[in-house]
Amino acid sequence: MFAKDIGIDLGTANVLIYIKGQGIVLNEPSVVAMDAETKKPLAVGSEAREMLGRTPGSVVAIRPMKDGVIADFEITEVMLNHFIRKINGKSFLSRPRILICCPSNITQVEKNAIKEAAERTGAKKVFIEEEPKVAAIGAGMDISKPSGNMVIDIGGGTTDIAVLSLGGIVTSSSIKIAGNVFDSDIMKYIKDKYKLLIGDRTAEEIKISIGTVFSGNKNDKMEVRGRDLVTGLPHSITICSDEVEEALRESVYIIVHTAKSVLEQTPPELAADIIDKGIVITGGGALIDGFDLLLAHELKVPVFIAESPLTCVVEGTGILLDNIHLIDK
Repeated sequence: MFAKDIGIDLGTANVLIYIKGQGIVLNEPSVVAMDAETKKPLAVGSEAREMLGRTPGSVVAIRPMKDGVIADFEITEVMLNHFIRKINGKSFLSRPRILICCPSNITQVEKNAIKEAAERTGAKKVFIEEEPKVAAIGAGMDISKPSGNMVIDIGGGTTDIAVLSLGGIVTSSSIKIAGNVFDSDIMKYIKDKYKLLIGDRTAEEIKISIGTVFSGNKNDKMEVRGRDLVTGLPHSITICSDEVEEALRESVYIIVHTAKSVLEQTPPELAADIIDKGIVITGGGALIDGFDLLLAHELKVPVFIAESPLTCVVEGTGILLDNIHLIDK
């Protein structure tokens, strides 16, 4: 029984695991349900996500990752342990090598925390790679040549924007505005405009079903149910795509301006390559309607959505595990 090499995309919203030779074996929400009194984990992943916002007082559903970094060390360890056991990553004879991805601008202390959490699950060796680099590899970009590639990875907790060349990051920026902030924006907008309280999951459904970031690109409607702030009773309203665009506008433009500033810091030769090749967007945020159109309009560069934006990072770990000599320096 040989040790399996495992690639982990430890995201704020989801954890994806890739096993060398098997492909993606796990894709579950990064949520742990705990008993508030005994602090014992009751459920992890999909089961725990079902409990978000619906638990009795004694049960709390926690997201141990915040903005792409570990917010709660012990619970992250519980979650990683659970997932690695679930995929039989631990066998009696083998200790896997694990490759984990993290946002591009986290501190050494935060990197060490991620590394330590993985080591304590029984890994033989842990490699840490930066998310935009791995996302670019997973999206099929050849970053090994001396030419510029630009990737925008819009995840759950962070948006990572990077220009890559010769296998490394030339300029990059990571901001804490991504899918979770979009959900909060939608909740706040509906609360302010309609005096209706909705939960995270409803906000996420709105974003996925009728959301757009490019005005006039989509014209769908959706019935939204929540609690009326005035009467305190359940109530439903109908909202349309343009309202979602309005709710997300401020956050989306911060991403656009950050992308502009990364382009402004890029050496002219690489910037010329990017005009030729365009920019690739990955991560769950790439699936929001109109993101490619808006970025292309604002940055004046062609923008493409990766083939499978949600799994780019973990697929990139798979490619790196096949070429482990590149990271095992």
